[in-house]
Amino acid sequence: MEQLVERFIRYVKINTRSDEGSKSCPSTTGQTVLANMLVDEMKEIGLQDISIDQNGYVMATLPANIAKEVPIIGFLAHMDTSPDNKAENARPQILEHTGKGIILNKKANIVLSPMEFPVINNYIGQKLVTTDGTTLLGADDKAGIAEIMTAMDYLIRHPEIKHGTVRIAFTPDEEIGRGADKFDVKKFNAGFAYTVDGGALGEIEYENFNAAKAKITIQGLNVHPGSAKNKMKNSMLIAMELNNMLPAYEVPEHTEAYEGYVHLTEMKGNVENSTINYIIRDHDLKLFNKKKDFLIKIVDHLNLKYGPRTVKLILVDQYYNMKEKIEPVFHIVELARKAITEIGITPRTIPIRGGTDGSRLSFMGLPCPNLFTGGHNFHSRFEFIPIKSMQKAAEMIVKIVEMNAL
Repeated sequence: MEQLVERFIRYVKINTRSDEGSKSCPSTTGQTVLANMLVDEMKEIGLQDISIDQNGYVMATLPANIAKEVPIIGFLAHMDTSPDNKAENARPQILEHTGKGIILNKKANIVLSPMEFPVINNYIGQKLVTTDGTTLLGADDKAGIAEIMTAMDYLIRHPEIKHGTVRIAFTPDEEIGRGADKFDVKKFNAGFAYTVDGGALGEIEYENFNAAKAKITIQGLNVHPGSAKNKMKNSMLIAMELNNMLPAYEVPEHTEAYEGYVHLTEMKGNVENSTINYIIRDHDLKLFNKKKDFLIKIVDHLNLKYGPRTVKLILVDQYYNMKEKIEPVFHIVELARKAITEIGITPRTIPIRGGTDGSRLSFMGLPCPNLFTGGHNFHSRFEFIPIKSMQKAAEMIVKIVEMNAL
């Protein structure tokens, strides 16, 4: 446990915030710093076939210690943290939850409150890793990295645990949707894998959103407001009109479980020019396509109303629901469930209300469900992770590897 926590705290102190505006891979130099640190650590613990390519993808092998042939299994996590500007300068701390509000920052009066976040009451009496409440923690997904590294270290130190070949990989830029862009599935050479990038204790995920992003630009016409009648086209008002035509309750703040949404992520502009950006999400492919088609119809309607080329839409699919790729090899989900049960945890299968490298990798030929890290409140200043949950995640990885060889 001490090694696991030490690794995690060391990793989160490195600023690996990704940058969507960057054209490089990795998108930020901090990810390269962490990647090189991981390579050195892999050498120290005795992993083999260690590599880091020109795009910052780190891979390594734990060789089999049995003669019996079993499927090569893989584990992956991503090195970047959210592009949010609060992802920098994390100051992790270990605090015990006594059942009251947890004071993260006494000076600034920042409290992790059971009233706002009742889930913390599941961890009374446990030690949690948090920040001082001014930054994100970065457990998404440095917890996954720490858990994978600790599991590999444990397996090397305990050769009595028999296992087949294990491959591990750490990827850049997952948070900006590029984590699988340059991943070499053939080089990785695993029969199946798991991303260790999930949430609460016991969670297994093999269903995720179908996803698209929409960038809409609106060309207005600005004239003096004193003589604007029947001439002015205010691009901001057209943007507001477009948004008001979308279903009011199909937004993240009013949806849960399998319910999809269209999420307004950015709006900026003036009378002459405006830009609005959306992400579109749904587990059901038909409903996903219906949401996209409706947005196209709105744009067509506004161009009829205000003139051709007033509103321009760029609509791009980002990833798809991995369920269709996992169901034919569902034994890999069952393997994870059995392993979680073996370590004394009740497995919970839930849909991902987001994306994961595992989704794209599954469509690239590497079936890849998602496993828990133990973290909560990802992408929030109130992010935390119980140390016991991290320990169980590392135990889960070891148990999956062991049971894969039976």
